[in-house]
Amino acid sequence: MNNATNVLAAFREMTANKAISRDELHDLIKDGILAALAKRYGPNVEAEIEIDENTGAINITVLKEVVAEVEDPSRQTSLEEARWDDPDFEVGDVMEVPVEFAQFGRNAVMAAKQRILQRVREGERQKIRDEYEHRVGELLSGEVQQVERGKLVVLLNRAREADAIVPWKEQNPRERFRQGETIRAVLKKVEETPKGPRLILSRADPLFVAALFKLEVPEINQGIVDIRAVSREVGGRTKLAVSSRDESIDPVGACVGLKGSRVRAVVQELGGERIDIVPWHPDPEIFAKRALAPARVAKVISDYEARTMRAIVDEDQLSLAIGRNGQNVRLASQLIGWQLDLYGSREWLEHGAETELFGRGDEGEFESADFPLNELDLPPATLAALQAAGYNTFYDIIDLDREDLVRIPAIGTADAERIAQLIEEMTVEEEDAGAAPQAEGAQGPAEGAQADADADAEAPAAAEGDAPEGDGDGEGLTRGSAAENLAASD
Repeated sequence: MNNATNVLAAFREMTANKAISRDELHDLIKDGILAALAKRYGPNVEAEIEIDENTGAINITVLKEVVAEVEDPSRQTSLEEARWDDPDFEVGDVMEVPVEFAQFGRNAVMAAKQRILQRVREGERQKIRDEYEHRVGELLSGEVQQVERGKLVVLLNRAREADAIVPWKEQNPRERFRQGETIRAVLKKVEETPKGPRLILSRADPLFVAALFKLEVPEINQGIVDIRAVSREVGGRTKLAVSSRDESIDPVGACVGLKGSRVRAVVQELGGERIDIVPWHPDPEIFAKRALAPARVAKVISDYEARTMRAIVDEDQLSLAIGRNGQNVRLASQLIGWQLDLYGSREWLEHGAETELFGRGDEGEFESADFPLNELDLPPATLAALQAAGYNTFYDIIDLDREDLVRIPAIGTADAERIAQLIEEMTVEEEDAGAAPQAEGAQGPAEGAQADADADAEAPAAAEGDAPEGDGDGEGLTRGSAAENLAASD
């Protein structure tokens, strides 16, 4: 049994670096021997395999059922053949055939080897899945092993040899990593490939910012402070909405830390990326005002069905609310999950005729009255063509002329004429109805802003780093209250 002893020793050495237990090793050997037996006896062979750890002996016994007529030679033997060894055999008995390990041919040994290697690989892949599938969103660290066509190959665990990469699109364009450098990233997903599971890491995803705050802020790690939403433009700015389960703990203050120490650590890891921290609120309108910080918002008008909002700000707050290249309002819209349109107070008042299309409530507040296109008297085919082109509500088509409508696929000249006529009839009708009270309603937005400010007892807070408030692009790092009162002006 020297060959068996050598094989067992080789298996032990092979599996020593794979973190495989003794029981798993025995299962691997038995499975490999069964594969070798299948090469020799057939695919349905049955056998008993015993491994003696002390002597290194491997005892193999093939089991065959004694039958009158053989249908499967791999697990059956005829009565005549069985009685050659023992005349007492009867149909239904099981004949035990001992097999020496040395009897295996080269093909059988190769089959055993391939089965064992396959089982080892499958076991490693399953362990990677079990270890990392539930860790999506968690911060991981490792060493950059290779920079390959823009993507970073990261070594996370030498024992498991997990295949982890940071694709180019998941990197911060301001950062550069070299081979051998330590890197931290968030686990975005576990991707299945022909070679097994691959860990996709990211430093550009909003999950990365959330994971960094969880690391730096104990209240988040303990579940006292919750991160409700994150919107991010990598390398530029991030908005973070937080809430607290404990009324005595200020969620924004907990994230900022003493003298901005906690948020400064996150900003440093992000390479100087600016961060706005705002308190979350269940009321979308209040949340929208806070999300637009550091700008002060006078009024928010919501359409809950279409999930759209119109935010009105004073002229001196407009550039701050928009941000550089529209970044502030864009991130605020992503944070609240609504479409957010921004208006200066002057622009809102000058377009009184347009705002009258929304209608006025009993208390002088404007309410959105946009409606879906299926409420118009249009044929189903025309309606389907408009929706396929991305037009779903009346305000989506209100500015289209006949030439624009004809260019839409499946919209003919007659259809375009009908749609244009409907638009003209409705807008003229609304203008005639709203012309008389126009001067009287011009004060509506300002008065509504003041009433809303009085009703809203909670002022939105915005927090970022430790620098003073910035310029009109809204790039400064601030912490404190953003007042919501906008003085009404005639």
